[in-house]
Amino acid sequence: MSLDTEKYKNRLKKNKAQVNLVPLIDVIFTILIFLMVTSSFQAAATSTSSSGKPEVSQSQGPSEYYLIPVSGLKTVMVNGVDMSKDIRNGEIAVHTDVIDNGEIIIKSKDGEIDITTPAGMTPDKAVKVPNT
Repeated sequence: MSLDTEKYKNRLKKNKAQVNLVPLIDVIFTILIFLMVTSSFQAAATSTSSSGKPEVSQSQGPSEYYLIPVSGLKTVMVNGVDMSKDIRNGEIAVHTDVIDNGEIIIKSKDGEIDITTPAGMTPDKAVKVPNT
């Protein structure tokens, strides 16, 4: 008695493997529903400020100057005037009016801060030596 291998090979070629996607979709939806039920969502805090600067009510205490620390700070220029003498431990104290109405450009790779003050503010008032 001989085996008919050709008939068996043809039957295997005709019957290709089929993937049923219905169970896969069921598992994905089950995981999605589980994650939605167990997650907690919170609304983002709304702020009236669009600039990203802290509001006055967010500051602690009546501070007139804020510290700006920069690693390796070497140079501070205020309206083109070198104020590097006021640097202590890589920090400089900057007046709140400069933060609110002026411009501060920090070049951390160069260790430099360029400050443009609001009109009428002197460089000596714009920055000072930090209190330690």
